[in-house]
Amino acid sequence: MIKNVNQISEQAFLLDFGDEVTREINQNVINTFNFISKKMQKNNPLGLKNCVPSYNKLLIHFNPSKKNKDELINFLNGIERLQTESSVNIDEVEIPVCYDEEFALDIKDVSKKTKINEDLIINSHLSTQFFVYMIGFMPGLPFMGDLETNLNVPRLMTPRLQVPSGSVGIVDKFCVIYPNQSPGGWNIIGRTPIKLFDKNKIKATLLNPGSKVKICKISKKEFLEIQKINE
Repeated sequence: MIKNVNQISEQAFLLDFGDEVTREINQNVINTFNFISKKMQKNNPLGLKNCVPSYNKLLIHFNPSKKNKDELINFLNGIERLQTESSVNIDEVEIPVCYDEEFALDIKDVSKKTKINEDLIINSHLSTQFFVYMIGFMPGLPFMGDLETNLNVPRLMTPRLQVPSGSVGIVDKFCVIYPNQSPGGWNIIGRTPIKLFDKNKIKATLLNPGSKVKICKISKKEFLEIQKINE
């Protein structure tokens, strides 16, 4: 579970769950995140303000004016595995992806780097049961693992200034889906017409830390039809 509780500012603690990036460690992070988030939604006498999970860390912001640091530390150190396990709520989401040449900007380069033909790259991607380790760097951007090792490729030497919204990218054992147009250095192998982030919805993000994701292949025609519905 939690290895260390470190105060990193006058209003923040960083919970350290270990140095490795594994599903087991990340699940502990997510379970603790869910547990603390529920506490924040109640009376919240401890003055907790925000809770942000990453691969193997959890950032906790609190209200320093309450002057209850020792009480907070005791609370964080006292979180037990059994308390957090019961707070898990796993979403399972299917996301359509088109691997048409127009959208798969880097699939030829990925094929050269991995020495795997494009069809096998797509099949391997489709067969992966993805797990969302974290949402970060921009609203709704999921970091999903775990790709098969034969698909592990490094970031682009020169990042793009603009990556289209919905682009599906891979680096090392991870896969991301860009929720908005933005700069990026991931290897783009497809695109989804589904919106991963919509600030006008009550539930703004489609995916959450701990979500399971299954990719399904669609044609360009199907892509355009779904895109039109979601505009």
